Amino acid sequence: MALLAYRDKHILSAQQLRKLSEHKYSCFSVSLLDPLLQPWWNWLVAQTPLWLAPNLITIVGLILNVVTTLILICYSPNGVEAPPRWTCLLCALGLFIYQSLDSIDGKQARRTNTSSPLGELFDHGCDSISTVFVALSACISCQLGHYPNWLFFQCFCAIALFYCAHWQTYVSGTMRFGRIDVTEAQFSIIAIHLVSAALGPEIWLTKGTSVLSPSIPLTLVVLPALMIAQKSPQNLFTEHASVYIMAFGMVAAKVTNKLVIAHMTKAEMEYLDWSLLGPSLLFLNQYFNCIVPEIWLLWFTLIWGTQDLLRYCAQVCLEICQHLRIDLFRIPYTPKGATPHPATASVSSQSNFGSSADKNGGSAHRKSKSKPH
Repeated sequence: MALLAYRDKHILSAQQLRKLSEHKYSCFSVSLLDPLLQPWWNWLVAQTPLWLAPNLITIVGLILNVVTTLILICYSPNGVEAPPRWTCLLCALGLFIYQSLDSIDGKQARRTNTSSPLGELFDHGCDSISTVFVALSACISCQLGHYPNWLFFQCFCAIALFYCAHWQTYVSGTMRFGRIDVTEAQFSIIAIHLVSAALGPEIWLTKGTSVLSPSIPLTLVVLPALMIAQKSPQNLFTEHASVYIMAFGMVAAKVTNKLVIAHMTKAEMEYLDWSLLGPSLLFLNQYFNCIVPEIWLLWFTLIWGTQDLLRYCAQVCLEICQHLRIDLFRIPYTPKGATPHPATASVSSQSNFGSSADKNGGSAHRKSKSKPH
């Protein structure tokens, strides 16, 4: 029950919780693949037991995605070594399962009358973590470690695009999904993994509230990441690419979650965050000629950023559950034909299934389509 220890210190103010209760999800989608995949998603959710909570579906998909990527990382930590083909196949399977489960959690929420603003937040929070691992797995599958600058660009570009998509939502109040968006990106990466599994990873190698305020936290993540990588006397990024991407990726996931919270609670985006402690220490260490081994601080950044992200997400979920009087991973028994819980009735068009998304097959909650997987 360690998570309960964080109840004593509140992250969300009473005003933010009130605004959260009033939040309604809004989206606009013209995705090419989503209409084609709706029959598969509808069939899959029909096979899902009614007692299975939507957020539990999401977290199971995320865990599978992360675990399959970590297996790939074990065989190619820097993206240079050629991973076994079966690890690429495993990543393709893990991403497909994650994509499918992430697409039905909102449908499950509507089936069980358990829609709430927590659904949107939980979904985007999982997506912020998934973005890091999906981008990294694609780069390793292509052995981009041979080209460190490209590896850096691809991973941090994915992180930045995901953040910017939520920045746009924060400003406009509506999440916009283009014709080529997250579903298309996910299946492109699945195809990359399948090609690597079939032909080997070597196939990719060749010879030789304020509109502007959300930009500041992203800058505080990406700019130090770039400077530290370029100025490291120990070639920190080149020698430890996977740890480097995960460390800064967890920091980026934290500030992205805070951006989503700011959007949903109509609050100002905060500039500074404790997750920036690790990058700050790395930067200062280089300024003082690396008095501490850089790899030590890099691992500290990863561990600190991961625990800070998990602590923050757990605390926010607990506070929202308490405010809305709902459970995170459990659906309370309700007699057949019962009306939705009064705490969620006022937000029936929120994240899990926004009214605008229902016109597109009810898939609004299924994922943050903005993520550039």
